Amino acid sequence: MKKKPGGGRLAKIRTKAAAKSRTARPGAKPAKRPAPTPRLSPVSNDPKRTIRRLRTQLAQALARIEELEASADTDFLLDIPNRRGFERELDRSIAYIKRYHATGALIVLDVDRLKPINDAFGHAAGDQVLKAVAEALCAEVRSSDVIGRLGGDEFALLLWNLTETDARAKAVSLEQAVDRLVFTFDGQTVAAGASAGVAILGAHADSGRALEEADSAMYVRKLQRRQEANRSAGKA
Repeated sequence: MKKKPGGGRLAKIRTKAAAKSRTARPGAKPAKRPAPTPRLSPVSNDPKRTIRRLRTQLAQALARIEELEASADTDFLLDIPNRRGFERELDRSIAYIKRYHATGALIVLDVDRLKPINDAFGHAAGDQVLKAVAEALCAEVRSSDVIGRLGGDEFALLLWNLTETDARAKAVSLEQAVDRLVFTFDGQTVAAGASAGVAILGAHADSGRALEEADSAMYVRKLQRRQEANRSAGKA
């Protein structure tokens, strides 16, 4: 049987046309293209340069970590240690006191009448009071001492090399420093005041118990000051 001239070529053309029509029909998915081969960054052939670059990156990372840790331990409003930062310093200080038989005192101080100021004049006024209190406390202690904000209107002070008598006298002077602060909001003059409690740090000190002891003493002092104020108002 004879083949028609050009029959093989015609069959190939028809086959290609049919395949093209199938791929071009509506709704057909386009053929996937192969993923491009990733281009690798050129690697330095100088080991010293690579080491210098890695050291620089490591130093930058460590500095960033240190910066983040410091911000986590600092009160953003007052720029002094927050509770986390203060408790860390207190733990370190108690370890030092136990090892080297040093002495110290913990004072917890609560700002009086801050809530009425916030309620009457707004939290911006309360923030102004807290900043002034922090400055007054810093002016009353040494650079080696530590002042922190435990939260809200409560501060804590870690004082070195004080006898119990000296520590209690310092607590009174801190109260007086805050009592002297006067503020004017919306044409009204107001004062805050403060109450302080003391815990002595010695060879058997524990940070948690010391904070509880100073906090309890502060609340006793706050009640005492309130009673004194009521008696003074009754006499007037």
